[in-house]
Amino acid sequence: MKRFAILLGCVCFFVSPAMAISEFGKQWKNDYLSGDDVSDEFKSAGRKAGCYVCHVKDHPKKKEARNEYGQALHKYLKKEDFTKEYMKEHPEEAKAKMVEAFKKVNAEHKSKDGTLFGEKIKAGKLPAVDMEYKE
Repeated sequence: MKRFAILLGCVCFFVSPAMAISEFGKQWKNDYLSGDDVSDEFKSAGRKAGCYVCHVKDHPKKKEARNEYGQALHKYLKKEDFTKEYMKEHPEEAKAKMVEAFKKVNAEHKSKDGTLFGEKIKAGKLPAVDMEYKE
């Protein structure tokens, strides 16, 4: 029983920080993959990309490895600011901060190909060009 309690404590410790990350992803999908004006092709690509809209696929340090879009968002969204308690106590405020960060990045930051992230999304393309890990 003691081992079970320790194991459960460890699991809770490691699961809680990931909540903010999953909330960022859920909010992005809600904002950019829903609606009648979004093509089925883009919806499919966005859902398939999942975490890799912001992170680099197959990178050895996958949680820390952000692609160009993730790096731009990281300037405005820090998981430390979106604790489980904060998300629970201030869901609308948290949502507003995420939406504001998405809008700011999409309007002001460019991809490596020179296109604003927002323009790429409006054109039905995923924002980052460096989603795959290359050694």
